[in-house]
Amino acid sequence: MERRQEFGPSPTDEALVTVQTWALWLTEVERRILPHFPRSDARRRVWAYLRGLLSPVERKNGWQIAEVVGDATPYGMQHVLGRAQWDVEEVCKALRTYVMESLGDPQAVLVLDETGFLKKGDHSAGVARQYSGTAGRVENSQIGVFLTYASTQGHVLLDRELYLPQAWTNDTERCARAGIPPERTFATKPQLARQMLERAFDARVPATWVAGDSVYGEHRPLRDWLEAHAHAYVLTVSGKEYVWRAGRQWQVKMLRAMLEEEDWCRLKAGDGSKGPRWYDWRWLPLAAPFPPHWRRWLLVRRSLSDPTERTAYIVCAPETTALATAVQVVGRRWTIEQCFEEAKGEVGLDQYEVRSWTGWYRHITLAMWAYALLTVVRAAHLPAAPPLPTMPAGCDTASCARLSDLALFGVPLSVREIRHLFWRLVLATRQRAERVLAWSAWRRWHQGIAQYWHYKRRAIVQLQL
Repeated sequence: MERRQEFGPSPTDEALVTVQTWALWLTEVERRILPHFPRSDARRRVWAYLRGLLSPVERKNGWQIAEVVGDATPYGMQHVLGRAQWDVEEVCKALRTYVMESLGDPQAVLVLDETGFLKKGDHSAGVARQYSGTAGRVENSQIGVFLTYASTQGHVLLDRELYLPQAWTNDTERCARAGIPPERTFATKPQLARQMLERAFDARVPATWVAGDSVYGEHRPLRDWLEAHAHAYVLTVSGKEYVWRAGRQWQVKMLRAMLEEEDWCRLKAGDGSKGPRWYDWRWLPLAAPFPPHWRRWLLVRRSLSDPTERTAYIVCAPETTALATAVQVVGRRWTIEQCFEEAKGEVGLDQYEVRSWTGWYRHITLAMWAYALLTVVRAAHLPAAPPLPTMPAGCDTASCARLSDLALFGVPLSVREIRHLFWRLVLATRQRAERVLAWSAWRRWHQGIAQYWHYKRRAIVQLQL
């Protein structure tokens, strides 16, 4: 006891405190989610599903999640995603509240973007041959439109909508087979984005800015709606877009080309994976918007390595807004790509094997919850001091490895490392050898059934030829 008082807590004590603290974070999520599930079996299954999303399992689909959490078959997980009675929209509302209370920032940015989920076949809700930014080409895929919340403490997925091509909404029988509500009509991606923004504003999510790429920036009704409700935005536009300046309409690419080489301002738009993102910036005043004391600008970003590479944004904000502020909003917009990458890689956002409308929304919402938990825990361990370049003098490996100093050497914890530690310290359980072997037998049995029917269909086709 005297030695512990002299040298401080041991690494074992520090680890115990961390495990207990992280278990409380998990309990807080449980407290917010489970009241939305009226039946005890659904509560147990969904909580097991969340633990599976936080596990290191190779693919986070119903089969592998069921195995890693100790279920005998995947049918319970499939039931909770498909037929169990629970309101996914209420669970999403609870997520918004959790994010507001944990990461709320009045200067936060609401970021709009879509991502693709590559799929085979044509039965999954919304699947079609369409352009997917994930693949960089036209592929058979589903497209999800997302709203993310980017604050100084972290960024999370806040809301989601599944995009339905007109080929789906025009075919009522096909929609009914996929469980798509009959009242769901065709909506463009900007229209889906507006629906999510309306929900966020109605919930009074603390945020000053809205940001998005040209899909949303070139949708004038969306810009007009934001201006009418006095919501500041920084939205990307292509060179084909027209803007009003000095009493006439100009095409954006003409204004970009007319900018002189002088009067550019070099500013940093945040930090990327390869270091600070430095660019040259200029902005030009445009026609005044509807709200009093607000202004519009055309913001132009110029690459340092290739001055001919220029990207344009339309900015609408109070007239006192500084250029540096708009530049920081641009930097925050890029966080949505990191959101997609981390959510797909760590909590299986794109690894579902459900076909129905209901199953898609339920899996995506639970994956968003798992990702939000990791982000909130990471925010709690962000270092307060600037990074240290070297190991402190006199610090041995054991003391520096204490979990109280999770930002070792000033490098903050990543979402990936948080998920890894969560599993190893809080969630991991051992399973009996009989259960592991039973799952192996079940998988091979199921593969045999699938193989039988595949060969049978091939034989029928060959006979018909």
